[in-house]
Order: sequence, then structure tokens, then C-alpha cells
Amino acid sequence: MLLPDNIHPELSVYYNGAVVLRELDKKPKQRILDLYSRVKAANGMSFSVFVLSLDWLYLIQAAQLNEKGIIEKCS
Repeated sequence: MLLPDNIHPELSVYYNGAVVLRELDKKPKQRILDLYSRVKAANGMSFSVFVLSLDWLYLIQAAQLNEKGIIEKCS
């Protein structure tokens, strides 16, 4: 859900994408499971929401998966 129509912004892709980006700001290149463990510890995000957030960040060219399988923050 991109923009929820209720009062739970933590369910939106925008919010969760920002959480993932915050972790990528700290370390711009991370393995996917390392990134997920940091995001989950900080936010309690489920893996499915995490993957959906990564998809969103890829679509808006904010993050990408490199040839070595590392998630990188785009500049």
C-alpha cells in the first residue's frame, strides 16, 4: 500500500522505504540479510514489507542491487 487511508503511516511503502534508506545512509553498501537485520532491529519490519520497500526504492532509483548481490544506495 503506497498511501494508507487510515492513520497508520508505518504501513506505507513511503515510510518503510525511508526506514531502509536511513540504514543505507549509515552504510551505503550492505548485504541484503545484514540490511534486513538492521532494519528489523530498528523498526520491527517484516521481510515481505522489507522486500516491497526495496522494490519501491529500486523503482525510484534510490537503491540498486549490484552484480555481487549487494544493496547499494544510489547517489
